[in-house]
Amino acid sequence: MSESLAKQGASAETVAEIVSGLGVRPIVLVGMMGSGKSTVGRRLAARLRLPFVDADHEIEARHGGMTIAEIFSVHGEPYFRDGEAKVIAGLLDGGAQVLATGGGAFMRDETRARIHNKAVSIWLKADMPTILRRIKRRADRPLLQTDDPAATIDRLIAARDPTYTLADIAVVSRDVPHEKIVDECIDALHAHLFGHPPGVAANEP
Repeated sequence: MSESLAKQGASAETVAEIVSGLGVRPIVLVGMMGSGKSTVGRRLAARLRLPFVDADHEIEARHGGMTIAEIFSVHGEPYFRDGEAKVIAGLLDGGAQVLATGGGAFMRDETRARIHNKAVSIWLKADMPTILRRIKRRADRPLLQTDDPAATIDRLIAARDPTYTLADIAVVSRDVPHEKIVDECIDALHAHLFGHPPGVAANEP
């Protein structure tokens, strides 16, 4: 068997093991805005042959197509956070899938407890320059409508990172091909579920 075919076979086997190990649990991506939760999440779901769901898009759909920024502006952040918690609670009962959440969702104690009990969480960890570079052209981030977005991002990272560390898995999101981040998520998922990386026997060092 050629090396490429062998790799494909190993990858398919790894995918099957992860999906089996998950059972009905979703994979929940958490982290700062701009950390790549939606972009990586779609690719991870495709690799694992699981549905992909974006919690923010679900919230927008349930508000007649209003954007997150519009919901913030019209109803305020507390209203949005309450609705976000309810939407995520419902999605967590949807079986095995890849679920991308908003940056603040994991900060809520009840949401974090539900994710811990019903899912496997992956923190996509990105630093301030990476986040700023990715989102500086976007106007749909209500928490960044400030005179100094970089300082705001720094404050949010300082406030949120200690909570993000409670996720089951951490993967550094940086400016490399998306598939590399997906590969690292898959390796980390396998290690979390089975105690060892794919392709390594459980009793190997």
